Amino acid sequence: MIATRRFTSNVSNQFRALITGAPGSGKGTISSRIATDFDLVHISSGDVLRRHVKQGTELGHKAKAYIDNGTLVPDDLMVNLMTNEIKRISKTRWLLDGFPRTIEQAKQLHKKQKFDVVVNLDVPFSEIKRRIQQRYVHLSSGRVYHLEWNPPKNAGMDDVTGEPLTQRDDDKPETVASRLNIFQSQMAPVLAFYKDLGILQTFTGTESDVIYPEIKAYLLGYLQSK
Repeated sequence: MIATRRFTSNVSNQFRALITGAPGSGKGTISSRIATDFDLVHISSGDVLRRHVKQGTELGHKAKAYIDNGTLVPDDLMVNLMTNEIKRISKTRWLLDGFPRTIEQAKQLHKKQKFDVVVNLDVPFSEIKRRIQQRYVHLSSGRVYHLEWNPPKNAGMDDVTGEPLTQRDDDKPETVASRLNIFQSQMAPVLAFYKDLGILQTFTGTESDVIYPEIKAYLLGYLQSK
């Protein structure tokens, strides 16, 4: 097989990809691998939003007003934030992560920006619940532990300080179930939208190490056909 970096060096700088997946589906892990192997800029909507708020840009000020009030940032404002970010790196290949999250966002974004490929991670909710419910944090430092993949040396205690670990409210069983149900109801029409456009590719599994080689092979095949 042709090495990824050698191959992608001949690919148009306008290659544009989107990755979707439920919270806990391994999207962060998969995104970093795609970005590295295919030399793509990884655009995280959460990172973009936080940067604008921190830098006090005009869009950041507007978004902060909603965040401070505990309300969702409106679709049109989020679309503007993301399209501005995309324009900023328009001469690079990129992978968008975490946006759009609703059908209205998808439709508005499509008017301003088209994707070549949408990668959808389909991990069973039972597996996601199992993963998330084993996650604990040391609140003051932000250190994250996982009982299966990265357990603390002493059960329930932070490795550095010896202080008790805590499970975030978002990681508790009842909250995880609610978050997944909301995600499913919001994303179903988004996925249907991209499927109708003929650019959606879904990868199903329970392990990132198994799913990623399939994604890599698909992307290599897609790029080779262009």
